[in-house]
Amino acid sequence: MADLKSLFEAAVADSKNLPEKPDNMTLLKIYALYKQASSGDVDGKRPGFTDMVGRAKWDAWDAVKGKSSDEAMQEYVDLIESLKE
Repeated sequence: MADLKSLFEAAVADSKNLPEKPDNMTLLKIYALYKQASSGDVDGKRPGFTDMVGRAKWDAWDAVKGKSSDEAMQEYVDLIESLKE
């Protein structure tokens, strides 16, 4: 069986070719899990209230703070797989 890193990379590629665009909450979850898996915990200041998109992304990433990279990768892979069906 392929290792988690290669499954994650395949899921990242698959995420660009989903049959239909996920809703905004799902897109934020995809973003947050990707960032947690690739960069670790969120850092820096929360964007100001005039940057609503940046703020939503930061909040989503902050919500998965503390997850290990492997946990985030596995959740990302599982989420993309469920969206491909």
